[in-house]
Amino acid sequence: MSSTLSAAFRASLPVMFGYVPLGMAFGILFQNLGYDWFYAPLMGLTVYAGAAQFMAVGLLAAQASLFEVAVSTFILNSRHMFFGVSLLGRYRAKGLKKLYLIFGLTDETYSLITSTQPPVGHDEQDYYVALTGLNQGYWVTGCALGALFGANVQFDTTGMDFALTALFMVLMLDQWKKLREPYPFVVALICGFSALLFFPEQMLLVSIGLSIALLLARSRFSQVMP
Repeated sequence: MSSTLSAAFRASLPVMFGYVPLGMAFGILFQNLGYDWFYAPLMGLTVYAGAAQFMAVGLLAAQASLFEVAVSTFILNSRHMFFGVSLLGRYRAKGLKKLYLIFGLTDETYSLITSTQPPVGHDEQDYYVALTGLNQGYWVTGCALGALFGANVQFDTTGMDFALTALFMVLMLDQWKKLREPYPFVVALICGFSALLFFPEQMLLVSIGLSIALLLARSRFSQVMP
């Protein structure tokens, strides 16, 4: 198990360097709402949805209703349904392990699970659980540090939110090294710009939906071609 955890830790280092500063940014913003510092890491433990947590800060600041928060969070995180379908063949764990893998699925964890391999001779389900647990640990740690700093230190946080963009770029490069296939990346780029141009308010969902449709169409076309 130690070698599995060690391999998961090495694979998750790019996520750590993104999640900790990004979690700190969230912790600072959340603490500025007037809540005690420990609510930020508690939200990271129980909600664990980075983009949705940042959105919640704005909704809570605007005194949105619980229903508005729930609907907005569902819409934003519905992209994980697409991720989950593609992992049905990989997630073969049972019981609490499987429930935790489902709960802990994020964009970055998905990228690592689909682009890295567990050590030879070790259970891949334990590797997936280790990756998921480490990533959440980084996020919760960042949330706690940010909330504590926000409560005790005043400093300029301009640019901290760029950590998420940088993290996605690193993960994209890892995917490119593994696939060496330009088609998915070209499709994602075209769909992203098209959705941003024509459906800016639902850019994420529309771009994901278009990308999946085009990738499925290509797969189906390649199957029927002789």
